Amino acid sequence: MKINKQVSFLMFLAALLIGSFGQAQNSKPNIVVIYLDDLGYGDLSAYGATELQTPNMDVLANDGVKFTNGYATSATCTPSRYGLLTGVYPWRNAKARILPGSAPLIISTKQETLPKMLKRAGYQTAIVGKWHLGLGAGNVNWNEHISPGPNEVGFDDAYILAATQDRTPTVYIKDGYIDGLDKKDPIYVSYKKNFEGEPTGKDNPELTTMKWHHGHNQSIVNGIPRIGYMKGGKSAVWSDIDMADHFLAKAQAYVKSHKNKPFFLYYALQQPHVPRTPNPRFVGKSGMGPRGDVILEADWCIGEFMKTLKEEGVLENTLVVFSSDNGPVLQDGYYDDAIEKLGKHTPAGKLRGGKYSLFEAGTRVPFMAYWKGTIKPKVSDALVCQIDLLASLSKLVGVEAKKTDSEDMLAELLGKSKKGRNNLVIEAGGRTAYRTGDWAMIPPYKGKPLSWNSFIETGILQDFQLYNLKKDLGETNNLAKSNPKKLKELLAEFEAIRGKDYSKMKK
Repeated sequence: MKINKQVSFLMFLAALLIGSFGQAQNSKPNIVVIYLDDLGYGDLSAYGATELQTPNMDVLANDGVKFTNGYATSATCTPSRYGLLTGVYPWRNAKARILPGSAPLIISTKQETLPKMLKRAGYQTAIVGKWHLGLGAGNVNWNEHISPGPNEVGFDDAYILAATQDRTPTVYIKDGYIDGLDKKDPIYVSYKKNFEGEPTGKDNPELTTMKWHHGHNQSIVNGIPRIGYMKGGKSAVWSDIDMADHFLAKAQAYVKSHKNKPFFLYYALQQPHVPRTPNPRFVGKSGMGPRGDVILEADWCIGEFMKTLKEEGVLENTLVVFSSDNGPVLQDGYYDDAIEKLGKHTPAGKLRGGKYSLFEAGTRVPFMAYWKGTIKPKVSDALVCQIDLLASLSKLVGVEAKKTDSEDMLAELLGKSKKGRNNLVIEAGGRTAYRTGDWAMIPPYKGKPLSWNSFIETGILQDFQLYNLKKDLGETNNLAKSNPKKLKELLAEFEAIRGKDYSKMKK
């Protein structure tokens, strides 16, 4: 009898412990990263836009921590996404450049990633939206299981577009398989030559509904000429005007079906990247043409997604981090009135440059952390970067992450500190520059100071550039010659991080 009582007591204790562990697991906050594509520092009304109103994005900024010094690692998409998910500076990986849709996966399956770390903490992990980090190991057979991809680097669930909306293949991929593919109509993709008999934007402009400006003149899908060639797979081809709704529905469904356990969702919207194809509900709403319309569409999607978090009872237990992969661009491959209808709107705000640029507007982007009831509204000048999510979130969930370039900025994300990083190396087109304190330093490079196709200042000059951003946010007064001491100091710090002499890194 005594033994039975002891056994019963031990079982009771075990049940308590198991129950406590389960509660501890469920008490971990859900984590959502909302990532936009080519959204500029000045594109949100919360960041000073007066010609566009973005009320749903503004909630995240005004009711959370709004960073004024939040950065992507790079001024283009693929490298920024690489840095976000790995915590590693993309300039350390020579393959982290803008990728074609047929490129192999550039994240090693053995590499530490944000979803891998969170899986070790007991999280369910998913990506919905744009991927653009490569798929497979080369020579992908799109009609079979495509691997490695998001699932092999830590995502339990993956519903993606392979590259960008302007690149082939123009299909959705669910956990390694093309969604809706009819095996009787296989799909073929090439970035080298066209398939016999297939029309292109260059040769058949009469079949297009969107005029290309540069580069986007190959396979025509839904009337839009793309980068890359594609044949077949008609049943799987996406509807461009429904893409935002489609990804929103997938993100909402994920929350509804995974709300009972901690989840990590990387919700990567395609707006306002080209081709800008707003749903008819949003056409003309901004008065700025398709670019303004898709920003309003993205804002609506975010509002609907946040409603879902609330309706499913998980809003107050969800940390939402919002940002963009790089700065803004108006002309990026199609004639769509982005420049002509801009009006008084300034997509980069008071910053200089934009996408592709070493100037501030290339990498300084909207960056917010929102957690209803936990984070108090605050504006923070702390220097933070997207690569810091790995170390910061590992601290939050109590799991050690492998050492990378990521730094623990959890206190900054939660609004408890304004210290931030000491420094940051940013990248654009394979060239790097340095940011520390109030200072920005850009080394001399060979190249063109103005991008011929996007009309953006690249930040490339053959002389050193040094700017005091506190006094000169627009980077108009180059202090390199008048303050050689500060230039020498920053250059030494920069070279120490880069791990090479400056003379060997000139391009």
